[in-house]
Amino acid sequence: MARLLIGPVVRLQVQAASLKVPSGGRAGRHDRYDPAALRDVPALTLDGRGVVGLVGDGPGDATERVLDVHHPDHPASRNRGGRNGISIGFTAHYAAMRERFGDHLPDGVAGENLIVATGAVMGEDDLAGGLVVETADGPVCLGGVAVATPCVEFSRYALRFPDEARPDRRVTEAIRFLDDGMRGYYAAMDGPPTTVRVGDRVYVETATA
Repeated sequence: MARLLIGPVVRLQVQAASLKVPSGGRAGRHDRYDPAALRDVPALTLDGRGVVGLVGDGPGDATERVLDVHHPDHPASRNRGGRNGISIGFTAHYAAMRERFGDHLPDGVAGENLIVATGAVMGEDDLAGGLVVETADGPVCLGGVAVATPCVEFSRYALRFPDEARPDRRVTEAIRFLDDGMRGYYAAMDGPPTTVRVGDRVYVETATA
């Protein structure tokens, strides 16, 4: 196996609460997507259970721990048996989203924990060998990379689709566009807790020729 550089981590964040919130109005109305609970952090601790944000005066002086809503210890956890504890997105994917939907979709608005800068759209096959994050504490290996299936709520948000309107073909087409990794990926970690910071470099494991 060989490691190929994808790019640096340019944003780290946690979902302090669910990004799917009640839309209000009549009973039975669908949820809507609201990114207000996203919290930008200078560092994250990753382990086999998920993600914890570290907040303080600097990466080495964290004074507050913020559980991601997908961590099993979060009081309103949305963890699905460890399959969605860590999520990763790429700046090239957001550039493609903005080209299709508009500039209201900044990097990270879909809620991934790590946003990695790269000029290439990363397909599931590209990431099949796993990812490695080079940190000050040593490498973090992330395996089991799987597509984060886009939800109807985020697809409606991307379209600026009215809350009161019934989904139509535009929503179906948006979901299709955001699938296959465009909206991001989930990954799993097997190892001791390790801190990842903005600027750490991310590599993909690939078979040598």
